[in-house]
Amino acid sequence: MTASAHAVHLAQLNVATLRFPLDDPRMAPFVDMLDTVNAAADDAPGFVWRLVEDGAADATALRPAGEDVIVNLTVWETQDALWGFTYRSGHLDVMRRRREWFERHVEAHLVLWWVPAGHLPTTGEALERLADLRAHGPSARAFTFASSSADEAARAPRHVADVGTAPAGRG
Repeated sequence: MTASAHAVHLAQLNVATLRFPLDDPRMAPFVDMLDTVNAAADDAPGFVWRLVEDGAADATALRPAGEDVIVNLTVWETQDALWGFTYRSGHLDVMRRRREWFERHVEAHLVLWWVPAGHLPTTGEALERLADLRAHGPSARAFTFASSSADEAARAPRHVADVGTAPAGRG
């Protein structure tokens, strides 16, 4: 985990429903990109942590959301850091090709929320935040890039009392 001067960090979960099993040849281009994209995330400014399976380089074998769903759970120092990695790096190449490998989601598949610096969210916590977003829409507990702004992130208070508390001004 990267050291940080920030009192709060941004947690991120996204889920993707596989069109084919990961060992299917049609998934090979995605699987071949995993190490490169994960290494880029690990080295990206503002990166703090990502979920990986014990003894593995990634989390693709973990299936807390269903056998055909892979999860990506990360923590970043700021919303800008996550945005920069997601949309201004080689990760964008994967995003552009996602329809080749993943089903189109009809409901929210990405959720963001604030955590105290040093807290590593569990998949259970992350899936609960996603369920909250799906059930109630964006709120202080669960939001998206579209429902949040970098200005709000910059105004995040220096202290978050507990994992379930989000900075004032979110919502």
